[in-house]
Order: sequence, then C-alpha cells, then structure tokens
Amino acid sequence: MKAELFVRRGALAIAFAGLLAGGAYAQSPDPTPQQQDIQSDKKDIRNDKKDLAKDRADRNADQRDIDHDRRDLNKDRADRNKDQRDINHDRRDLNKDRADRNADQRDINQDKGKLARDEQKFGDNSAQAQADRKDLAADRADRNKDQRDINHDRRDLAKDRADRNADQRDINHDKVDLAKDRKDRNQDQKDINKDKKDLRKDLRHDRHGH
Repeated sequence: MKAELFVRRGALAIAFAGLLAGGAYAQSPDPTPQQQDIQSDKKDIRNDKKDLAKDRADRNADQRDIDHDRRDLNKDRADRNKDQRDINHDRRDLNKDRADRNADQRDINQDKGKLARDEQKFGDNSAQAQADRKDLAADRADRNKDQRDINHDRRDLAKDRADRNADQRDINHDKVDLAKDRKDRNQDQKDINKDKKDLRKDLRHDRHGH
C-alpha cells in the first residue's frame, strides 16, 4: 500500500513538473516573424541615426576646413599683392638709381675731359686743375653710391620676387585644398540626405510594419 502511494505521488510530481515546464515554454515562445521585423527595424533605425550623426560631424569638419582654407587663401593673396607692390617699388628705385648712376658717369667723363684741357692750358697744379680733380672725385663718389644702391635694389627685387612666387604657390595650394574640402563637404551632404531618407523609410516601416 505504501509503495503504491509512493508511486502515485511520484507520478503526480512528474506531471506537475511537466505542467510547469509547459507553462514556462508557453510564456517565452520564439519571436514571431513580425517581432523579428520590428527588432530589425529598430536596429536599422539606430544604425541610420549613427550614420547620420557621423556624416553630420564629417560635414561640419569639412566646413571648418573650408573656412580655414578661405582665410589662408585671403591671407596669401594679400601677401602676394603686397610683394607685387614691393617689386614694383623696387623696379622704380632700380630704374632711378640706374639713371643717377649713368648721369654720374657722364659727369665723370666730362670732368676727365675738362681736367685734361685745364692741365694742358693752366698746368697740372693750377687752381682750375685742382677744382676739376675735386669735381671728378665728388662725381665718382656719387657714381659709386648709386652703384651700391643699384646692387641693393637688385637684392631687394630678387627677394621680393622669391616671396611673391612662394605666395603664389601657397595660393595655388590653398585653391587645391579648398576644392578638395568643398568636394568632401558636398559628398557628406549627399550622405546626410541619403541617411535622412533611409531613416524616414525605416521609421515608416517600423510604424506600419511594411
């Protein structure tokens, strides 16, 4: 009798455990296809938002690069224009100093001829010859000073040309950078527009389930 009661209780325990397991299984079934679609849509939406945020950050970074390139370009253009003004000024100085040097050389040639005539006419140590020598020395000093000015103007001109050419290279480089950054910014904007479209599509699919 006791054995029969023990068997019955065991059977009831096994049956009860089976009912509990069946209830638990019924409470956590595998997700339905519709639930899977919703989960997939939510994942797509999260990914779309991440892509959108990243592309916006890239677009903003490119816009900052564009603004920086514009400032560099404006500064290099200002430097180039200043160098060109310096070149023009150096050219005027060089032309003036050359004209002065040539005039001094003509004075020297005239002084030499006058000295030779006065020496022949009045003697080597005459007052006229001494005055001619003094004039000749002054004109030579002027001629030498003008030649030094010419040499200085040439160095300034060469330096300003080198600066101007370097600025022009910087301008050309800035233009290339600006064009590249504009292209990147435009591509990022296209990506943003595509991300927005994808996000709207996924949100609509999530709401309506199709």
